[in-house]
Amino acid sequence: MSSFKIAIASGKGGVGKTTLSVLLYHQLQKAMNETISLVDCDVEEPNSRIFFPSSTQTKQEVAIQEIPAIDTERCTFCRKCVDVCEFNAIMMVGALKHAEVNESLCHSCGACEYVCDQHALGTKRVAIGLMTQHQTPLGSLYEGRLEVGSVMQTRLIGMLKEWGPSGHIAIYDAPPGTSCSVVETLDEMDYVVLVAEETSFGLHDLKLIIRLVKALQIPFGVVINKAGLGSTPLKTYLQQQQVELLGEIPHSIPFAKASAKADIFDSMPSVIQGAIETVAQKIKHKRVEV
Repeated sequence: MSSFKIAIASGKGGVGKTTLSVLLYHQLQKAMNETISLVDCDVEEPNSRIFFPSSTQTKQEVAIQEIPAIDTERCTFCRKCVDVCEFNAIMMVGALKHAEVNESLCHSCGACEYVCDQHALGTKRVAIGLMTQHQTPLGSLYEGRLEVGSVMQTRLIGMLKEWGPSGHIAIYDAPPGTSCSVVETLDEMDYVVLVAEETSFGLHDLKLIIRLVKALQIPFGVVINKAGLGSTPLKTYLQQQQVELLGEIPHSIPFAKASAKADIFDSMPSVIQGAIETVAQKIKHKRVEV
């Protein structure tokens, strides 16, 4: 059977997206006789691995971005590279024979090197993060961790997706919100699970990410987490928009305490277990439909 890529996303942080990613990683591994991988794409704050304290690292690779480097001995300071750069990453003062590339702004598109008649641009390698693979009791877990000070979240996520799992079923834990990092994570997904909560902020941000997923034309459904905690008409909104409700995970203080301690598998109330099984079964059927 072909591969199946599922992203877990949310319009805002703090709604339980990572917890649901880990729970589905666990439940789908039991429900489907296939290899399941988890990919933590929240590269600014990866935390899926805390739920697997016994995991062991099996592979790692430094994510490298190649940045242009200007040879001021060859450069005639014609400014063609400055003019072609859409990201304003090149600073040049001809009178001082000074030219440099801002690593934070450069997207390594290669346009500056292409327009340079003097062949004055080389490259230098800059580390933007670390990609690691871990073996958990459930299978492989891939994690991207952004270098402190780097702003290349989107590039690192793209590299992690290429470096990570191939084939089988993979769950991608997306960053929260609707930023470019989320768009990069959702790219080429087969299905998206949106996590929401019944609060005013939750409904507002759910509308934003539904708009995004619709624009990307990816099939999706919604899981309400901490159901019963809020009072906004979230389900009415889903019905009006004809959005599928995959399931509701009820608010449970014992489970919240267990989640805070990253101890969710051995302390899962039966009502939570039943809700996760329902969501996992629906996702299992989605694979057949894709």
